[in-house]
Amino acid sequence: MLHMQRYKEWLNNPALGEAARDELASISADEKEIAERFHKDLEFGTGGLRGIIGAGTNRMNIYTVRRASQGLADYILQTAPEAAGRGVAISYDSRNLSKDFALQTALIMVQNGIKAYVFEDMRPTPQLSFAVRELNCIAGVMITASHNPPEYNGYKAYWEDGGQLAFPQDEEVIGYVNKIDNPAALKVADEVAARRNGHLVFLGAEMDKKYLARVGELALNPEIVAKMADDFTIVYTPLYGAGRMPVTRALENAGFKNVHLVQAQALPNPQFPSLKYPNPEDPAAFTLAIEEGEIRNADIVIATDPDADRVGAMIKNASGKFELLSGNAVGVLLAEYILSQKTFEKAGIISTFVSTRLTAEIAKFYGVGYVETFTGFKNIAAEIRRWEADGSHNYIYGFEESFGYLAGDFARDKDAISASMLICEAAAFYKSQGKTLFDALNDIYARHGHFREITHSITLPGLDGAAKIREMMANLRENPPAALAETAITEIRDYAKHTPPSNMLYFSLADGSWFCVRPSGTEPKIKIYLGTKAQNASEADEKLQTYSEILRNYM
Repeated sequence: MLHMQRYKEWLNNPALGEAARDELASISADEKEIAERFHKDLEFGTGGLRGIIGAGTNRMNIYTVRRASQGLADYILQTAPEAAGRGVAISYDSRNLSKDFALQTALIMVQNGIKAYVFEDMRPTPQLSFAVRELNCIAGVMITASHNPPEYNGYKAYWEDGGQLAFPQDEEVIGYVNKIDNPAALKVADEVAARRNGHLVFLGAEMDKKYLARVGELALNPEIVAKMADDFTIVYTPLYGAGRMPVTRALENAGFKNVHLVQAQALPNPQFPSLKYPNPEDPAAFTLAIEEGEIRNADIVIATDPDADRVGAMIKNASGKFELLSGNAVGVLLAEYILSQKTFEKAGIISTFVSTRLTAEIAKFYGVGYVETFTGFKNIAAEIRRWEADGSHNYIYGFEESFGYLAGDFARDKDAISASMLICEAAAFYKSQGKTLFDALNDIYARHGHFREITHSITLPGLDGAAKIREMMANLRENPPAALAETAITEIRDYAKHTPPSNMLYFSLADGSWFCVRPSGTEPKIKIYLGTKAQNASEADEKLQTYSEILRNYM
């Protein structure tokens, strides 16, 4: 069996470190664990490489990181050899081994004659994207597993525009990675010599200043913030991650005076001790922030994930309790706020197939361009590139329902720092009018109809889980439902037949509702997305509940 062959090759590899060999020897009697670790190589999904830390081809370790980095270096040298001097920018978050993995990436690059810029301490994903563009690098790497549990880490690769590698580049890079049979034998440059000769450069405060200046340029109503500053309170938690410095500075630079950190979650901690998942999509991640918000009588509570690309926001509902705004709700609130406050020439906004259809209605109302694309911000970045190439639109804003938002084009990945500033500015703006963000959302519904969305995730870890996910997708393709609750399905789109292909099925219903099913590209999950529309809230909610129950049972 292939996994046993791979296991023995690693176990007996003299170039492998002693600690890794000892770890592998300890599982010699556990064939299931061996299969989990060696049945495949980590692959680039919607968010790059991501996996459990440990020894093995299907694990995150210095060898898989070196292998990925060598593949990226080979791709650069084969496709853009003149760009080696432009270098590769590298950053990392607060996770276990993130700093080590970042340095290994840099030393592989230097070994291949490619200059490496590494942040001196953890910095968020959007700042890495910005640095690639600001330094005119040929590529970039972010070491992070985003919002996954503590045992995970990951590797996201970027190209010169600051966007993650997208089709077909991602597959081309993986082709180079797959040519490397013995990653333990890869050589890395000497760190001291690399620093001395200027091939390894560390980034710090100067890049922070430039990035935060660009974030500040996105402000739409600084005079309203100044007016409301004494009467507007923000509670923020970085969930032990990279967001603390840039988010607090961005808010303070915008003029907010009452910004309070959740101190228990303010410092980096790769174990995320008070959290099951460091994920702002999960209301449970806000437990300590809500306590602080109640003490402070906060207007808004915000949380960013470890690499600070995603942000969640809570505000008080009609009962006075903090309630988490969905990713779709924040997405359309920001679209409405940005487009209502400023006129942009040839403006365009971008979202994804699995996000709310309400975005299209807002774009139409303001007469701006709108396109949808696949899940993953690398695909939004690809659409920005297309607009830049054809000159049809100027990108203003984009989002995906999984709490990722990007205003402006100086970064090309979702940006929790600029989004945090804009969400708080919008909340202050509406408060100056005697409204909450819920009121603003209801105003949008009153204009366009009531839209409701929900996402169900079925977690199926390990080799058995992967097989089950494949089986579920195959069954849905072969035996699709003809209707939901007697509402006919009028269209089925199988994006496996698309270019680029994607393992995703999209269903349209006769009443304007829709649902979509796809495996996650970064987690052991299959996801079901569902959206409904009606003229009133109760009808939209009823449809959502009915269709949700049918789909969960069907899967």
